[in-house]
Amino acid sequence: MSTQLQSNAPISRSVALRIALAARSLPDTEPKGLLRVLADAIGLPPTPNKLASLTVKILKSAANAELASIDTGAIKEALAYLNGDKSVGENDELPVIEQFQEGDGENSIRIACASNTGEDLDGHFGSCARFLIYQLSASTVKLIDVRTGSGLHAGDDKNEFRANLLRDCQVLFVASIGGPAAAKVVRVGVHPIKYLKGGSARQPISDLQKAIASTPPPWLAKVMGHDDDSRVRFERSAVEA
Repeated sequence: MSTQLQSNAPISRSVALRIALAARSLPDTEPKGLLRVLADAIGLPPTPNKLASLTVKILKSAANAELASIDTGAIKEALAYLNGDKSVGENDELPVIEQFQEGDGENSIRIACASNTGEDLDGHFGSCARFLIYQLSASTVKLIDVRTGSGLHAGDDKNEFRANLLRDCQVLFVASIGGPAAAKVVRVGVHPIKYLKGGSARQPISDLQKAIASTPPPWLAKVMGHDDDSRVRFERSAVEA
């Protein structure tokens, strides 16, 4: 890998935007820090052809493995921005929120899904454009809110801020999430679940709905307020199976 750290050649505006978006998708990473990694990986100035040669392995090992501890899902998202496969605003139409009243929430749970695009589950916890909030019961699914990460002030902990956005939820589906961020999500009473397949957010929610309608796993029965006897019956049946 190149160790070139300085160059008089300018970085094009489009490439600078790619780098800024990629840095935003990586936890605790500024564009300047990502540029340092790119300088070691492909040399300066970064160009579309050079960026297209990047891989997860190259990014994680560059600049003394500066990005090695970052979740692979977040690295892949950053690569999508760097090589131009993904751009801001692409397919970014917001889904329609359904009418919901608090009385409708009886015997249901609230689920958050990290999303960048429409109603897809394709977001990293620390950088997703929004959280889709669903109310789920054994018979219904409603998209009741869309929450963004706006409102973060300088000096605030980004992951803690985002976790607090989800305090009224019981479950969080994400494409990827780092260990420290997951701990902060758990701390506010939310159960984080990685869903690596991506695709429509309603697919894992549908799978969860089937579990609710039959015999939910103990952690899910607990957040739904099921009594201990029902949870014990599930545990016994699972062991016998």
